[in-house]
Amino acid sequence: MNAPPNAAPQVREDSAASGDAARPNGDTSWRPAAKAQAGESSEETLYEVRRKIYPRSITGAFSSWRVWLVILTQLVYYGTPWLQWNGRQAVLFDLGARKFYIFGLVLWPQDVIYLAVLLVISALSLFLFTAIAGRLFCGYACPQTVYTEIFMWIERHVEGDRIARIRLDGDPWSLRKLRLKATKHTLWVLIALWTGFTFVGYFSPIRDLGGQVLALSLGPWQTFWMLFYAFATWGNAGFMREQVCKYMCPYARFQSVMVDRDTYVVTYDVGRGEPRGSRSRKTDHHAAGLGDCVSCSICVQVCPTGIDIRDGLQYECIGCGACIDACNQVMDKMEYPRGLIRYTSENAMRKGLSAVAARKRLFRTRTIIYAVIWAVLAGGFVGSLAMRTPLKVDIIRDRGALGREVEGRWIENVYRLQLINTTEAPMRIQVQAESSELQGLTIEYDKAAESLAPTSNRLLPVRIRVPIERAPQGTHKIRITVTSEGLGAARPQAQVEESTSFIVPRGL
Repeated sequence: MNAPPNAAPQVREDSAASGDAARPNGDTSWRPAAKAQAGESSEETLYEVRRKIYPRSITGAFSSWRVWLVILTQLVYYGTPWLQWNGRQAVLFDLGARKFYIFGLVLWPQDVIYLAVLLVISALSLFLFTAIAGRLFCGYACPQTVYTEIFMWIERHVEGDRIARIRLDGDPWSLRKLRLKATKHTLWVLIALWTGFTFVGYFSPIRDLGGQVLALSLGPWQTFWMLFYAFATWGNAGFMREQVCKYMCPYARFQSVMVDRDTYVVTYDVGRGEPRGSRSRKTDHHAAGLGDCVSCSICVQVCPTGIDIRDGLQYECIGCGACIDACNQVMDKMEYPRGLIRYTSENAMRKGLSAVAARKRLFRTRTIIYAVIWAVLAGGFVGSLAMRTPLKVDIIRDRGALGREVEGRWIENVYRLQLINTTEAPMRIQVQAESSELQGLTIEYDKAAESLAPTSNRLLPVRIRVPIERAPQGTHKIRITVTSEGLGAARPQAQVEESTSFIVPRGL
């Protein structure tokens, strides 16, 4: 009789399931969460009591990809704040000064539209990647996955692999257990604190921040956010782990809307693998009526969320490919073809499509629409940044005196120009006013204020006058033109035009 899918495999010495496949008595972490134990109540409950998951270490192509992406993402995250650009931090979100520095780009609160477009592009990227290959972001680049991997590497190095950790947790407290646990948590806390320090370093100059930490002179908000981010990293990556992916992350819930039958996902080949069961390597399993699956449960043991991929795609699956690496190793030991668990689409599996035919179906209406919209938005985003005017001008009327007669022969309106130099080079500005409705406009302002420092803003009062004999009563449109010079040979001049109104009071 074949063993049921959730039964413990009968391990033989010459089987690929030998070694760690034998589970210690009482360990139930390998079983699918969706299945109830024999004898347990089948009634639905409002919550599931968590069984701690002990992922087994694995090597392989997908494991190597995860390692390299962890290294790459952390080099970017930890290294970027230390880069310098024009004598300042290259990437700095200075909330106090309301300036965002991104290498040679300086953004102001008025540029919030760029943040909105960037968020839309990021969302479309997520939709596109998910429609093509499932939860790639979750499996390889999500901060929760990345820091969980880092913490698990430390855990394995300190406490040992899966079986050693299970035994250590089951043993009574001793000096050895206390030493191992203390070492692990000390390393976790140090990484979490460095992560929190780096996070704050994106909002406060990190070199000054380091000196403040050493001098124990951090401000209250810096201290709060550093400790808060460190605590979140330590708690999420060290303890909650798969619970964040299963219950806190909304992406797991709506991913099914973006996945269809042509999406590449981690898939178990039921037709090839069933009926599953343990056997000797020398057994002719086809003659014995068995599929290629040896029911070793190693694919479950390596899963960071503790699911059994043989039960089909589940929302808990983050697409990391650990089960693929594990199954391929077992297939190699059993001298069976690889790919019992593999990245493929549901249609490819059901219809027996070749890998080339399955990849061609990735270019379908949904993915093409996502790609076109993404390309248009991304192109517009980059083009807008490249063509962005380095001088920003806002006109504010003096509401205390909308229009007044001065010196008996002029009608005068007063304005304040808010000028923003978004570049890191000084500017010299000139202001002019003109109107098709009013003749003889003149403008006066402090000529000493024509110089505008790099990445600075200034309120410049200006007085615009028109001869009283040429000023018909009412409201008239005028244009104020601000011209800047000194931007370098590549762009020697920038010009901004803004419209406003000129008011001539009645009864004059």
